[in-house]
Amino acid sequence: MLSPEDYMLPCLSKKFLGIECFGCGFQRSISFLFQGEFIAAFKMYPGIYPLFALGVFLILNFFLKIKNAEKIKITLVVLSIVFIVTNYILKITN
Repeated sequence: MLSPEDYMLPCLSKKFLGIECFGCGFQRSISFLFQGEFIAAFKMYPGIYPLFALGVFLILNFFLKIKNAEKIKITLVVLSIVFIVTNYILKITN
């Protein structure tokens, strides 16, 4: 029986260079979210929740006029970048 991981794209950076990229773990994290494994999703890729919040906000902002939308977008983008970069640094140093 096939699992969701059978359909995931390989990380070319990891495959050819042996180095994980900033996005390594994102697909598996999404898979964990769909399975209801929220803590496992965070452990796999901590940037998943700020990115999810950013995506939801961008969709809502497309249909609704939200006060201070630019500040909120910038905050969510910065928060996502901080989570992703921190996770990457922790991965490569351990």
